Amino acid sequence: MRYIFKKRYEQDFGLAKHGGDVFWYTLLAACVLVLPFALSDYYIGELSMLLIWSIGGLGTMLLVGYTGQVSLGQAAFIGIGAYTEAVLVSQGVTPVLALPTAAAAAGVMGLMIGLPLTRLHGIYLAIGTLAFAAITEQVFAHWESLTGGHRGLPVPPLAWGDLSFDAARPFYYLCVLLTVTSTVLVLNWMRSPTGRALVALRDSEVAARSMGVNLVYYKSVAFSASAALSGLMGALLAHKISYLSPEVFSPLLSIQMLMLVVVGGLGSIHGVFLGAVFIVILPLVISAAKTYMPDSIAQQPAIEPGLYGVLLVAFIVFEPTGIHGRWQKVKYFFATFPLYKTASFKRQKTYMRSERLR
Repeated sequence: MRYIFKKRYEQDFGLAKHGGDVFWYTLLAACVLVLPFALSDYYIGELSMLLIWSIGGLGTMLLVGYTGQVSLGQAAFIGIGAYTEAVLVSQGVTPVLALPTAAAAAGVMGLMIGLPLTRLHGIYLAIGTLAFAAITEQVFAHWESLTGGHRGLPVPPLAWGDLSFDAARPFYYLCVLLTVTSTVLVLNWMRSPTGRALVALRDSEVAARSMGVNLVYYKSVAFSASAALSGLMGALLAHKISYLSPEVFSPLLSIQMLMLVVVGGLGSIHGVFLGAVFIVILPLVISAAKTYMPDSIAQQPAIEPGLYGVLLVAFIVFEPTGIHGRWQKVKYFFATFPLYKTASFKRQKTYMRSERLR
């Protein structure tokens, strides 16, 4: 087991806890940069999709994992970012302006929706965000002059002067740049007073209010920041799929985003990327498994969302800390072997009095 002895004040400001983190993250960065030269365009595209899901997962984690506000409306913000990006690029706006504008448009909408929804809690908040997602999908379907309705809206190739991001490799590196930037911003934001206020709000709203945390303000900020990251995901997704239709942004997409953070591990940046890997690989596994299923089962249209629901419930019941939590338990087992105790990770059955008043 590693014990960290801090000798300088600068160690409190570093994102890496120790030299081991620096080594492994450097190795990961080298692999991320070199890997596209050894893969075909298909696998590079899958890696790009993994990074796009990771950006959206950061937004969902910010709201669900760190602030404790369950949202089923992420698909709406992703759609707002996607359609904003498509319209701006078709008007000749450069990616340097189009991508931030798409994220900002979703962030402003998140702030407008977050203000009234701060009065809701638990299942009622989930229902409210789900209703917003359903309304937004209908807006996409019927505002034909802007979105093309059910006919769809083609997305022009992403280019900046002579530099084109239409090919698989340049688009992949653009996704890497935006993913790293988003991750660093979220990590630093969570170490700020605002991030600490969000975590306090998640743990106990009563205790946070008693310490002077403005619940309405911080919930609204969390909704806006989460929506902005989801809008950035939508802007990149629009260029990845090249054609937008309202069906892409159905409530199923919101369920997938919620599943990403729950399966990956709530309250963990590592869990975002583990959950994104799970979400990207799962449809491929389902498609491969359909060849071995009877036709009466394989041809059912609801088999994929049904499996999402089953897996989500299974993780909540049997592994609430997600894949990252399981990995932490494995590391702790080998670090303390043979003195590991089975009861080390059992749920505590006692709570603070303020938590019982939530």
